[in-house]
Amino acid sequence: MINIILYILLGLIGGIISGLLGIGGGIIIVPALIYLFGLTQHQAQGTTLALMIPPIGLLAAWIYYKQGYVNLTIAIFVCLGFFIGGLLGAKLAIGLQTEILQKVFGVALLLISLYMIFTK
Repeated sequence: MINIILYILLGLIGGIISGLLGIGGGIIIVPALIYLFGLTQHQAQGTTLALMIPPIGLLAAWIYYKQGYVNLTIAIFVCLGFFIGGLLGAKLAIGLQTEILQKVFGVALLLISLYMIFTK
């Protein structure tokens, strides 16, 4: 049960950042699945594609699924959080000045890239 809550929370955060910054949730979700939930890179990418299936990743997710790299339970619950988070992030972004939004976007990308470069 705790994992389900954590998956939804991950989707919510990914959705908020996606709605706020207009970047794919995979930028948040893939590293989180690897570093917080212990998935491999392939599993994280396959699971992220599965949660974004309609219509973006259907064929790509199918390829990962056939190889055993998709965790449907995680995909479903992260997708639920992502759906709501996207709405919240978009509402937040609309209220920000362009200059502030650009800076938030840049900082988010910088922090994520530094984390991925300098960990494990």
